[in-house]
Amino acid sequence: MNKEAGKSYTVKEATLKLMQYCAYRDRSQKEVEDKLLEMRMIPAAREEIIIKLMQEDFLNEERFARSFVRGKFRIKKWGRYKIQQELKAREISSPIIKMAMTEIEESVYTTTLYELAEKKLNLLSEEDKFKLKKKLGDYLIRKGYESSLVYEVTEDLIQV
Repeated sequence: MNKEAGKSYTVKEATLKLMQYCAYRDRSQKEVEDKLLEMRMIPAAREEIIIKLMQEDFLNEERFARSFVRGKFRIKKWGRYKIQQELKAREISSPIIKMAMTEIEESVYTTTLYELAEKKLNLLSEEDKFKLKKKLGDYLIRKGYESSLVYEVTEDLIQV
């Protein structure tokens, strides 16, 4: 249990705490709402705080979504599908998701997919080319890449 569970906050204290929370890294509105619930703030106070955070640009869904897309793609090498699912889970609206996905350049996406596939292929020890293709394909699908692209890459890298 966290040490602040019993503490009660004024709107001002909670607002300052959440400004720090949002300044540390971009947050989604859902994360902020969950934090406010955890702080046991009443609905009217939660709404007031969220509006203030948005007005002062501590909370910006589009900025959050764009940095989320960049981070998950560049650092974790996730595919579009997995990134979109994660954004939906964070209750980001479809138009914002669509806008955020423009952060991924098509050429970089394809290059990353090939690099990921080649790296994984070097780690797999499988004699049967069909099994090898399946293992590689399954891995890339789990990383969130579209099945049509995965098929293309596995066909390209593993000739049967």
